[in-house]
Amino acid sequence: MATSTAPVEGAGLEAPRRALRRPPTTDVASARRRLAVETEALVGSVIAATTSGLVGWVFFRGLVWPLWGKWSVGAVAAISVVITGIVIGAVGYRRSRDLPGQEWRRRLRPWKTALDVATVAAVHAIIAGILTVTTFVVLQRSFEGIIVDAFTSAAATAASAGLAAYWISLSVSAITTNRLATLLVVFMGSSVLASMATAQDPAWWEYHFSQLGTADDISSRLFNLAVIIGGAFVTTFALYVHRDLTTLVRQGVLAHAWAPRFVSTVFVVMGVLLACVGIFPLDVSFWLHNLSAIGMSLTFLGMLLSAPWTLRGMPSRFFWFCTGAAALLLGGALLFEPVGYYSLTAFELLAFATIFGWISVFIRFIDAIAERGEAAAAAVPAPDGGYSV
Repeated sequence: MATSTAPVEGAGLEAPRRALRRPPTTDVASARRRLAVETEALVGSVIAATTSGLVGWVFFRGLVWPLWGKWSVGAVAAISVVITGIVIGAVGYRRSRDLPGQEWRRRLRPWKTALDVATVAAVHAIIAGILTVTTFVVLQRSFEGIIVDAFTSAAATAASAGLAAYWISLSVSAITTNRLATLLVVFMGSSVLASMATAQDPAWWEYHFSQLGTADDISSRLFNLAVIIGGAFVTTFALYVHRDLTTLVRQGVLAHAWAPRFVSTVFVVMGVLLACVGIFPLDVSFWLHNLSAIGMSLTFLGMLLSAPWTLRGMPSRFFWFCTGAAALLLGGALLFEPVGYYSLTAFELLAFATIFGWISVFIRFIDAIAERGEAAAAAVPAPDGGYSV
């Protein structure tokens, strides 16, 4: 008896339908990774809270303390947040090299890896420390004259360190170029604002922006430290920019294969010069400080003006944005000198906002173009009549 080999109507579609009903393996693996990251963040939070709480109990016991002041609950909590944040951030960020999309970091040279891990962890820890200080200052102002006992002080310290560790652990496990750009802007903005708010000289702005780093107090140390770490962070940021621009070269967006190395090198130069602004405060070396500050601005301006050639292939609206940023920078310089409408401090603030604002928009352009290229590649028909995914 002959067996029919004719295809049954609808049979060819049944297998794909069954396959669609099954959860994709990649989705299951992704869910497991997210659960593992959440678990590690929770464990790190408990460890940070426990150690900080015990240290706080030893420090606070037997006395009552204000929420904010030179020696207070807020000061101890901020120190605990920074120390535990650096440790949790460094461990979590180094472990994230094994996550999908981060494997390229395992091929970095040891010194680049060390700088990458140190700056990312430090930036997270300092942001968390500044937020902690702000919280306790607001609480102290809201409950004027309040003092708390050792148990409450230790609990508040433990809660601060635990919450900060949880956020830091989750953040470092999902680092992207866009997130780095956001962190860079938040870090520099919050650090500089904190330094301005705590400056001992209320007339600092009558001189210049760098006056913040000349006094021998906590405000000046914070300003110089923020500028140094910010410069190191920009050099780390260059690693991600190089990788993303290389992706655009591979997709055929950028015309020049050397563009990623050129742009990342410019970012490294800017980072080194920014760090030198903090390494050489105005009262330490007038010439080195000014040379570093002016050199960073000129380097950035050169990148803006050369963008239509170095980054050929980017959308024309991006080059219009570069032109606008360059015009804003040059216009601010003219309003300072020779017009005299702006003070030096106002021009420095304008340059600061222009540089870091441009970086944020630049990264968003890169992300959007890369995603468009990936979507276009995924929609290309495969040889079997389906679509490449």
